[in-house]
Amino acid sequence: MICQYPFRLDDFQARSVYQLERKNSVFVAAHTSAGKTVVAEYAIRLSMQNNSKAVYTSPIKALSNQKYREFCNLFGEENVGIVTGDVSLNKDASCVIMTTEILRNMLYRGSDSIKNIEWIIFDEIHYINNDSRGVVWEESIIMLPDHIGMVMLSATVENVMEFVEWVGRITSKKIMVQKTNHRPVPLEHWIFHKEKMELIKTKDDVVMKENYHKFMNEIEEAKKDKKKKKKEKKDELQAKKEDLAKKSNQSARV
Repeated sequence: MICQYPFRLDDFQARSVYQLERKNSVFVAAHTSAGKTVVAEYAIRLSMQNNSKAVYTSPIKALSNQKYREFCNLFGEENVGIVTGDVSLNKDASCVIMTTEILRNMLYRGSDSIKNIEWIIFDEIHYINNDSRGVVWEESIIMLPDHIGMVMLSATVENVMEFVEWVGRITSKKIMVQKTNHRPVPLEHWIFHKEKMELIKTKDDVVMKENYHKFMNEIEEAKKDKKKKKKEKKDELQAKKEDLAKKSNQSARV
């Protein structure tokens, strides 16, 4: 390894680092806060060691700005740049953060800076399933030159193996899937209803049946109440129409 960490790498992180050392592209499927970014950081360190370049892409500007600040603290401001639709700083740095649209446009133009890129990190790669923007990720992957390796990160891609098979087929690359089901930040499921919060599922995956049934009963009561009010309003409107028709008939007789 080209660097040491002050903590023991999780198995999926260690496997990913091993594959990067062997110049294999990786798909890291892990829950939020599991440590996917460690793999991206290692790819960046590899590029810096080899005097080449790494590009970190994100789907939104806010995430790009966040990663820029994090990487400046980690690698030094002189080694990190950012290019979005709003800002362009140090674009010739060893690590450049950009939105995926910027990368796609660079590939379209055949930019000279592409030649020195060793790794592309696609954060939130599941955006490829987005109806309006997914084509940006598809085109970026399809147009990547052979010499560029990929690090794909996601917590929500369900059909990982199918997706990786497609990427491998169109790029003629071997994509190594590194996956973990461990969730370091436990989730609790709450429902907000009638100005109240009800715990439905605990962090230990225990379903609070009493709270759940209470909530469902309240929903049913709310539906009945809404239906009742709708009928009352309809009946009231009908009564007004009949009263108006009655008065019209009386006026006609007079």
